[in-house]
Amino acid sequence: MPSHQFTRIKGEFVRFSFSSELLENQIGDPLEREVLVYQPVQSDEPLPCIIALAAYTNGGLKYANWRAFSESLPQRIDRLVDEGRMGPCVVVMPDTFTSLGGNQFIDSEIMGDWGAWLSTDLISELRSRFKIHAFGLTGFSSGGYGAMVRGMLDSCWKAIVCHSGDCGFELVYASGMADGLTHITKHGGVQSFIEYTKNTNKLSSNDIHALMLCAMAASYDGVDGISLPVDSHSCDIDEERWSRWMQWDPLTMIEDHRTWPKTFIDVGDKDQYHIQYGLRKLHQKLLDYEIDHTYEEFDGTHSGVEYRMDFSLPWLYAQLTD
Repeated sequence: MPSHQFTRIKGEFVRFSFSSELLENQIGDPLEREVLVYQPVQSDEPLPCIIALAAYTNGGLKYANWRAFSESLPQRIDRLVDEGRMGPCVVVMPDTFTSLGGNQFIDSEIMGDWGAWLSTDLISELRSRFKIHAFGLTGFSSGGYGAMVRGMLDSCWKAIVCHSGDCGFELVYASGMADGLTHITKHGGVQSFIEYTKNTNKLSSNDIHALMLCAMAASYDGVDGISLPVDSHSCDIDEERWSRWMQWDPLTMIEDHRTWPKTFIDVGDKDQYHIQYGLRKLHQKLLDYEIDHTYEEFDGTHSGVEYRMDFSLPWLYAQLTD
């Protein structure tokens, strides 16, 4: 059994909220968002800043939570600093949750312009409050996808870390589309299903999976509202809608975006969402295009992978201070 981390944090938390018109959306989510920051108690010099992006059904604030037989992100940072594996930094954990259960950190008419918010308004707000000399992104699953996409699209990130980020959409999403459609149809269609999720006392695992597909549809497509990229009767792929999804697959995006920051990617070799296959292909493309990156596979799945930050955080710190 892993040891529990009883050590108290050595730094301090700063909490603030700010509103941004970039987050205007069609689902009634707030424009004002809370940001939790962990920093050393005393630091006169500018520090590297690591922004931690949340996975689906999570928010950035969860990174600071107490964890049984484990440690929070601030505790992990403290330990890695004490072990001499990295130095002090500013760690930012923003609330990016949406009513559809999560965020892919791209601009969406339905969910808000989260990509622009990250690369402009959030960075501006952080610069006005803290002494920062470089920005990096880290994330797991949807957060890892967000780190990859922002790394391709923005110039403000010196380095990024992607833990098991969505890649290879045919396997990640299309393989589960029939189950999602069946569940959504049971509730009378997408809009009726979304209303059901707002009013039910408890969400089942099938509810979460179907809601995730709705969130992806709102992120990658969103033309004429939220619709799955399949025929509602036969579940045949709607090629027009699916093509809009595929434009956001990193395997597609890399063809037009070959300038990346320093990049760390890892994934479990038994990932239950089959993400390892897409990331293997992406790794090969990165090699073919001579894009500097680190790629690692580990013995594991899509669960219980927090320990991988022991490898990625020191790497990220080194890139930000190089």
